[in-house]
Amino acid sequence: MSIGITDEHVELAASLRKWGSSLGGVDVCRAAETDPGATFAEARQAAAEMGVTSIGLPVQVGGGGGTALDVAVALEACAHELVPGPILGAAVAGHLLGAVEGIGAGLVDGTVVVGLGLDPSLGSVWDTPSATHLLLPDAHDSWSLVPVEAATVGHGLGLDLSRRFGSVELSRGAADAATVVPALSVDLVRRTAITFAAAEAAGIARWCLATAVEHAKVREQFGQKIGAFQAVKHLCAEMLETAESVTAVAWDVACASSGTEQQWAFAADVAQTIAFDGAVANAKTCIQVLGGIGFTYEHDAHLYLRRALSLRALLGDPDAAALSLTDRAVGGVRRQVDVDLEGRDEAVRSAIRSRVEEIADVPADEQRAALVESGYLVPHWPAPAGLGADAVSQVVIDQELARVGVTRPDIVIAGWALPTILEHGTDEQRERFVRPSLLGDLVWCQLFSEPGSGSDLASLRTKAEKVNGGWRLSGQKVWTSVAERADWGICLARTDPEVPQHKGISYFLVDMKHSPGIDVRPLREITGEALFNEVFLDDVFVPDDCLVASPGDGWRLARTTLANERVAMATSRLSKSTERAVDLATSGALSAAQKVRVGHSVALATVCSLLGVRTVLRSLTGHGPGAESAVAKLLGVRNRQDGSELVVELQGDGIVNPSDQLRADVWEMLNTRCLSIAGGTTQILRNVAGERILGLPR
Repeated sequence: MSIGITDEHVELAASLRKWGSSLGGVDVCRAAETDPGATFAEARQAAAEMGVTSIGLPVQVGGGGGTALDVAVALEACAHELVPGPILGAAVAGHLLGAVEGIGAGLVDGTVVVGLGLDPSLGSVWDTPSATHLLLPDAHDSWSLVPVEAATVGHGLGLDLSRRFGSVELSRGAADAATVVPALSVDLVRRTAITFAAAEAAGIARWCLATAVEHAKVREQFGQKIGAFQAVKHLCAEMLETAESVTAVAWDVACASSGTEQQWAFAADVAQTIAFDGAVANAKTCIQVLGGIGFTYEHDAHLYLRRALSLRALLGDPDAAALSLTDRAVGGVRRQVDVDLEGRDEAVRSAIRSRVEEIADVPADEQRAALVESGYLVPHWPAPAGLGADAVSQVVIDQELARVGVTRPDIVIAGWALPTILEHGTDEQRERFVRPSLLGDLVWCQLFSEPGSGSDLASLRTKAEKVNGGWRLSGQKVWTSVAERADWGICLARTDPEVPQHKGISYFLVDMKHSPGIDVRPLREITGEALFNEVFLDDVFVPDDCLVASPGDGWRLARTTLANERVAMATSRLSKSTERAVDLATSGALSAAQKVRVGHSVALATVCSLLGVRTVLRSLTGHGPGAESAVAKLLGVRNRQDGSELVVELQGDGIVNPSDQLRADVWEMLNTRCLSIAGGTTQILRNVAGERILGLPR
């Protein structure tokens, strides 16, 4: 996925990537690699003619009148093709100076190029060989636009071969020739530069991912494609996680630039914390996957690494941004992304609001039944359990429930069992199980994992033998949550040992309360508690009416169960442990280094939320979940595990004689270790992402 989500932005990105590729940017960079005064004039003029540098400028001066997000989509595409020259600088200048008299029209047609100096020392001013004007600060945070003729400029060759930077020394008469731009400040200029540079970082990260994956699909070692090797597959999957994270923050900071200063500043800190390190990481990993080929000067990979490193040097310092994020979070700021339904909610909002208010008015102990009756507990499910609600209606229901403070109860394993029964079960099964489970009268457990199979469900050994009127199940299941109090269990068992593994599995509903032969034994976890269980099935009878679908359909049904998802609005709150870390920072007892770590946790938690928002927006445009939904699971696990560990570490040696609160923090830290195992290990999920999303060979 690129930054753009709408069809218009997707088309814009594709068009500009095709155009950028036609410029031969890499060849232009190589041809000018020894020229410190290279202006990349042809590429710059082509960008002006294409409208790349004017897309965000006001219509009054001949620009496209586009949003910052339009500009970000264009910059990502240009960075993906390594279009050289003052493209990024033109975007920043256009955003800051587009309305300045005598400047905007020149920015549109390319006759004005603004070199940007972010530091009063003027040692690394952007695009100096091409510049006609210089936007420069002084020590008092006053900004002036200076004609380049009023300065002495020294050009240099830097790490990034696709751009030029230089030092500037103002002449004695520069002040008389300068135009003061009163609305600018260091914070505003840097924030604007970060906003658009993050879009370039996304383009770099995505090119590196695509290049590594393409190579891994064709390069052979030891008789097979290297993409089939788990080590390479995991490297590529991790690149996908990074690319989606960078893309999400680049999208968000561009969106936030049109909102309040507080929200834009928060989003810019998140982007600075995530984007530039992410681009560098993907560039380095790309070279690693390419191997010796990637280390050669002839391959393009090092050019992208050079640009990524330069972006980070100019705008990065993720630790400084993380420290700032902690201060903002301590002050109560959280990223609040409003989903613009563009009027599509008007047809349903009134009726949904009225029904939700009726639910809110009933006593608290009756609200669950009211949610079930209305279909609002699981609105994405088909009737009569839900409403078969489209994405817009689901979002509106979430918004209205949040507005009145009604929280849906967690139906836990029933959320996996019931969709399968609804889609594949009989009418009698639906009547018997669906409504009582939604009301909380029936509790479910999942009998999938076995001691010898774990995530490899196809290798399970529990047997189901056909007998008169039903089946006899024998075997052992493990890691079964709430089996000790469950009323029913969904169980996979092998009904045909003679066919390939995944074809001989069937899907059963097991009465956990009344079936003879079930032995539930608690497993004590590292927390000291017993949430999981071993379940032994000794000749357990399951009647025919508790087989879902047909014998041998179990593998297909299990995938239906685990794939069930809904459109859900992300909360503005951070993850539980990150919020706890922010609380610790609020106490004032943390060092600056510790606050930096808290800020990194805030950034990652925000990324997880943004991935959810982007999934919702894709659904609203009629598209299914993209890569961000798979990445959200992986990053969400990391956020919760790292965050809970951070909370304990921040409290130092208190762990040896803990308070009640620290004991709870330790419990959370230990308990979250299961998250990278349960529901498919992180490693297996990366294999799946590599194969199903990136198309790597098995």
